[in-house]
Order: sequence, then structure tokens, then C-alpha cells
Amino acid sequence: MVKELTDRELLEQFEQATLAPECFRHTEHVRVAFLYLSRFPVLEALPAFSTALRRFAAKHGKLKRYNETVTWAYIFLIRERLARARKRLSWEEFAQDNADLLSCHGGILARFYREETLQSDLAREVFVFPDKCEPAP
Repeated sequence: MVKELTDRELLEQFEQATLAPECFRHTEHVRVAFLYLSRFPVLEALPAFSTALRRFAAKHGKLKRYNETVTWAYIFLIRERLARARKRLSWEEFAQDNADLLSCHGGILARFYREETLQSDLAREVFVFPDKCEPAP
């Protein structure tokens, strides 16, 4: 059984790129973004998280998987959810209240983006605005 990392441990291992890639799945991506937004204003968290994520991906030979559109969209979605909560949340509270953000495939971004848009080279390089909108369920 793998020990659950504390917020500090997760951030340190992520920023130093010592966290094993198999331990950094979608939920951990969202958790780290949440932690950045819990510590910094959004305009500081956005470049800090993006830079650290690219460094992590490069260290593990997966830089081509970095997607700026996905990264930024999640930052903005998490930021909005934190603002709507109107109180400081722990990761556990946030995760429980925002399970829709924790589903990677067929997740929330499918409501706003066509799959071919998210998989495009342009979306990987720069933030692309949503190209579709589905009403909330």
C-alpha cells in the first residue's frame, strides 16, 4: 500500500520532479493546481504551476504531453470553484465538492472543447478559448 503524501510532500516532490510519474495522475495534477491556488493569487499561480509542470514533464521525458490549454482551463475552473466556496477549503473538502474536476477522460473540458481542439498542437502550445459549450447537467 502506498502512503498518501501530505500537501507539502506532494508539492516538494512535484517541484523537484522526484515524484514518480505513475504517482502523478490526473487527480494529483488537480490537487497540485489547487495547492498553488491556495497559496498564490491566480496570476502568480498560473505561470508558476505551468512552469513547474513543464519541468516535471521534461524531467520524465513527457514534455510533448504538456497541454497549455488543459493546464490553464483547469487553473481557471479550480479558481472559480474556490471563489464560489467563499471559504478556505482543504483538499479533501474541495475534492469531495468538485468530483467533476477529478474525471480526466470525458471530464468537464468535454463540455467546452471539441476533442480535436484539445489534442491540437496549438492547444498544447498556447491557451485556446473554448470552442463549444454544453449546458450543465
